[in-house]
Amino acid sequence: MKRKITHFILIIVLAVLLSQFLPWWSVMVSAFLTSLIVSLKKGAVFFVPFLAIALLWIGQAFYLSSSNDFILAKKIAVLLPLQGNPYLLMAVSAIIGGLAAGIAGVFGKQCQTLFAGK
Repeated sequence: MKRKITHFILIIVLAVLLSQFLPWWSVMVSAFLTSLIVSLKKGAVFFVPFLAIALLWIGQAFYLSSSNDFILAKKIAVLLPLQGNPYLLMAVSAIIGGLAAGIAGVFGKQCQTLFAGK
C-alpha cells in the first residue's frame, strides 16, 4: 500500500513539474519514469497512473474552468457530442489522460522487467 501511495504522489509531482516545460504527453513521461523507479504488481501498474493523472487533469480542468464560469468548456462541449456539459468534457479528458498514463505505466514496468532480465 505504501508503494502505491508513493507511486501515486511521484506521478503527480513529476507530471506537474514536467507540464511546465512539455506538452500534454508529459504525463506519459512521468508515468513511465515512475514505473521504472517504483515497482508495482499486476493491475496496480495500470490503475495507479490512471487514477493519478485522471484526478490531476480533472482538478486542473475544474480550477481553470471555474475561474471563467466554464464558458470555454461549455463551448467545446457543444462542438463535441456532449450536449454542452462542461463536467462531461472534464471527465472525458480525464479518461483520455488516464489511459495515456496507464499505458505508459505498463510500458515502464515492461521496460523495468526487460532491463532487470527477469
